[in-house]
Amino acid sequence: MRERIVITGIGLTAPNGNDLQEFRHNLMHGISGIAHHDIRYIGKAPAGMCNFDATKYQNRRDIRNGTRAGSISIYCSSEALNDAGIDLNSSNPARMGVFIGTTEHGNVETENEIYNVSQFDYDLKYWSHHHNPRTVANNPAGETTINLGITGPHCCIGAACAAGNCGVIYGVQQLLLGEVDLAIAGGVSESTGTFGIFAGFQSQGALATNEDPTKASRPMDVDRNGIVIAEGGAIFILERLSDAQKRGAKIYAEIAGYAMNSDATNPVLPNAERQQECFIKGISHAGITLEDIDIVNTHATGTKMGDEQECLALRNTFANATSVPTFNNTKGFIGHTMGAAGVLELAGNLPAFEDNIVHPCLNLDKLDSACELPGEIATQPLQRDKVEYIANSSFGMLGNNSMLVVKKY
Repeated sequence: MRERIVITGIGLTAPNGNDLQEFRHNLMHGISGIAHHDIRYIGKAPAGMCNFDATKYQNRRDIRNGTRAGSISIYCSSEALNDAGIDLNSSNPARMGVFIGTTEHGNVETENEIYNVSQFDYDLKYWSHHHNPRTVANNPAGETTINLGITGPHCCIGAACAAGNCGVIYGVQQLLLGEVDLAIAGGVSESTGTFGIFAGFQSQGALATNEDPTKASRPMDVDRNGIVIAEGGAIFILERLSDAQKRGAKIYAEIAGYAMNSDATNPVLPNAERQQECFIKGISHAGITLEDIDIVNTHATGTKMGDEQECLALRNTFANATSVPTFNNTKGFIGHTMGAAGVLELAGNLPAFEDNIVHPCLNLDKLDSACELPGEIATQPLQRDKVEYIANSSFGMLGNNSMLVVKKY
């Protein structure tokens, strides 16, 4: 019998909410967080920006010398610890770990510093001496440990848009191994700060456009035309159930199972067969059947090929199931938060364990026939008789697939 791992705290910031209550309310009421923003060299583009107060947990000097990803991680981690009722002054910091999934890190700072030095005829005396600590791959997790005084292990898990789920999986594994007693785990993204990501998706023909930015992100819709880039973060406090019970912690959910695999086929094109294998592996790891799943939160990026391949994988997965779940997605509200996507979108579904309501998709006005699924897709808040299990899949470039199954406690 393995230890049971539970979620006892949640901290998040999304383009349409800075805590779980606000985020869930806006998901239930069709409130988008996407607006047009001026992107260097690109011009106006729809994007999802967060408006959390970084000074709540950092002084202005540390904000200025650090990174946006670091500030997002610090904010979400601190909110999660507060939500879990963890008093750092009475805890052992050496038995805590910080495990943060990221899509990429360092591009924002490097682009900004090159641009800044270009204003001074590339005189490198104007280059920031904060560049190296800003751009190392472990920066968001490292900034968090410094801010919170945590002396246990920390790392960033680079897993493209599957990274949020992978951060949680890594935290679960560290708890199961006994390396830590508390895992601060999840994902963050500062991708809106780099014009390179916008330019890259634009060159691929995958950057969403719309005169109304709130309608730009429309996964599975016949009129979808690409990704809306967004920033954000979500951090879970993970503990062994026995430890959570000892301190009388509230429990949001139990991590029932997980899976990761690789397409090994193409840098950017998804592979439905490998996605299906990942999903089935996660269900098997949870020790349940397909019929046990009540909600599937789809990755649903809003790209033509991405949505089609994911829906093909899900149709094949549930082809012989005697009952099927309700499907939803979140990116219509907030855009693609990259490394934060999986865990942030999972967080928005966790309140369904209490109210049995599946939050809807946004901008799914006419379903693409290639995106049909075997179960109902929630386009309005949908009441179920029960919600016992939620499955969440996230997929990233270079064929990185991840899947989490969470269980009502």
